Amino acid sequence: MERTVTVVPEAGLHARPAARFVSTANEFDADLSVAKDEDEPVNARSMLSVTALDARKGDEVRLVAEGADAEAALDALERVLTTPEDEEKEGSEKERRGGEES
Repeated sequence: MERTVTVVPEAGLHARPAARFVSTANEFDADLSVAKDEDEPVNARSMLSVTALDARKGDEVRLVAEGADAEAALDALERVLTTPEDEEKEGSEKERRGGEES
């Protein structure tokens, strides 16, 4: 399976978004890769490989997944790539507070 997604986080696939992307990729039973433009795909489970893509906000990346969890993995990775960092931070803060609104 393959899907093309536009990167939304301001930091692109660097720092926190890249760490979250790699962490998410490691949750699934599937072979996962990611590529920018027409470049060769890299292992989506490797922080070094993902950050080396130099994918920035607005860039399109190609996600490729094969295996038992392929569709679920693509859905989850797409959510990471399309969630602005400020929304991700708000969600994390809610989780730490036990889901309560302040």
